[in-house]
Amino acid sequence: MAAPMEVALVTDAAGPLCNCSAWELHSGSALPGYRGGNSGPRGLALLGGEHLLGAQLGKGYINVWELQRKDQLQQKIICPGPVTCLTASPNGLYILVGVAESIYLWEVSNGNLLAILNRHYQDLTCLCFTDDSSHFLSGAKDCLALVWNLYSVLQAEPSQIPDPRHVWSRHSLPITDLCCGFGGPLARAATASLDQTAKLWEVSSGELLLSVLFDVGIMAVTLDLSEYHMFCGGMDGSIFQVDLCAWPVQRDRTFQTERENGKVFKGHRNQVTCLSVSTDGSLLLSGSHDETVRLWDIQSKQCLKTMNHKGPVTNAFIVLAPANMLNPDGKPSAPLPKFSKHLHGTESSYEQGSEGLTLRLGLHQQESGESYLEKARKTYSQMYSTREKNLVGDQEHLTIQVSELEEEVSTLRKINKNLFDFSARIITKPAK
Repeated sequence: MAAPMEVALVTDAAGPLCNCSAWELHSGSALPGYRGGNSGPRGLALLGGEHLLGAQLGKGYINVWELQRKDQLQQKIICPGPVTCLTASPNGLYILVGVAESIYLWEVSNGNLLAILNRHYQDLTCLCFTDDSSHFLSGAKDCLALVWNLYSVLQAEPSQIPDPRHVWSRHSLPITDLCCGFGGPLARAATASLDQTAKLWEVSSGELLLSVLFDVGIMAVTLDLSEYHMFCGGMDGSIFQVDLCAWPVQRDRTFQTERENGKVFKGHRNQVTCLSVSTDGSLLLSGSHDETVRLWDIQSKQCLKTMNHKGPVTNAFIVLAPANMLNPDGKPSAPLPKFSKHLHGTESSYEQGSEGLTLRLGLHQQESGESYLEKARKTYSQMYSTREKNLVGDQEHLTIQVSELEEEVSTLRKINKNLFDFSARIITKPAK
């Protein structure tokens, strides 16, 4: 059986003919591109292996292509304002879109707008899902990176704004990129910022695992599949390789370029905007504002291939080619619905002719009285009260033990005094 083909998908800000170009990673052979418009930074995503989404640069809509029909736009998803970033869940069920400081969550099966999250204070810059689609991360110009539990977001009422699971506020300048490793809620996530640092976090606990300081602002970050290395793209065009298993283990590091010259990729003449690592961890793909995309050999740090574009590169990543991308006769399992402009559950969302079924997790429990989260809080409070009772009981037992020990000490003191008096009498007794 032939090995899966890896494909590089690339967009730039000024391509006159092709929105997204595609080429086979190892052979370098070009594949037919996707025509129509230009996609903005962090604005390209694969949806369920059947569609390609591209946020139109500076506009309030998303271009949609069926993967096998590259020459024709199939649909446009209208958004409330210019899209700053987007992503799709790996399971193909949800789409996340950043518009100004708000996050919009759509359900793919029926096009319902399930949630609008307003917890950032400035424009969104990047979004990403965990590999199991259970959590998603958001970064913005307000220097915050937030971790969201998708179940909590879906269960919340439309009138409520759910709280993020974690708020990461260790950066001092805008977040520029996010990357999430493998492991679902147990994964590690990397954040990049203009404050010249890249940080590694644990999604489950929210703890900061590593912070690396560079000489320049960091515009892009990615991890290899084994998570041995973190790659960081700088504003000066350099790409830095950080060893995550280096000894001794330090949470705060400074990357000194002159000492670690063998861990720097040099070739871009302007800031690096996007990074992606091949499945086997041997190749690194980078895009830059110098209007080039470069393919690097990670071991030797040599540039293997350079692709010139007509404008600054906005997106570049490596994917395993879905079957529909290579089969011109393939078709999506189901057509995409019309995406709603209004929040599902409000009066304005029930437009004439709307169809479909929405699965809202936990709502059947709310009708019976208590939600899943309320039951969990109740259980926790019961456990805590039991623990307090145990602590009270332990304290009473400890008091009894202390009183017994005090009595024993008092007895020993009396014995010691009697022995002292007896010894003193023997010593001071005059000799006959």
